[in-house]
Amino acid sequence: MSDEPTGATPDLRSHGRPETPDQRSDRNWNELLQELRVMQTGVQILTGFLLILPFQSRFAELDTYQHVVYLVLVLVCIATTGLLVAPVALHRALFRKHRKRSVVTGGDRMTRAGLVLLAIALAGTALLVFDVVVGRTAGIVVGSIAAVVLLGLWAVVPAIVHRRA
Repeated sequence: MSDEPTGATPDLRSHGRPETPDQRSDRNWNELLQELRVMQTGVQILTGFLLILPFQSRFAELDTYQHVVYLVLVLVCIATTGLLVAPVALHRALFRKHRKRSVVTGGDRMTRAGLVLLAIALAGTALLVFDVVVGRTAGIVVGSIAAVVLLGLWAVVPAIVHRRA
């Protein structure tokens, strides 16, 4: 007699949970949605912050480098927002088509790409703010440190934890 749940196959035990592929897809989708909710709020606030900058009186004082960095950041934030909302659009497009696994896989890929762009947006925003407030060297140093810290937190730490598990 098997201790597997009805509908489960033996290979499911290797994933640490006795669940069917459909149950795993549902759980993964719900976890992805929770992660997206956190990221979407942050990137929307950052995008909003960037979008109001040109309407500030001091914006006209920025040099060409700062204007270019600003415009690149706006594009990166828009792309980030697009990637972090895209899993919802994918879900809507495939809703009731029995493609949950494809939705989860596609959503995961879009979210990973969104995280990369979010790290670029955050590091770039730090670069721009410090460049304007303190100076070019400080901006480059702080932007670089932010990029390294985010790379460490979002890529290196998970890789280390994965290897140890």
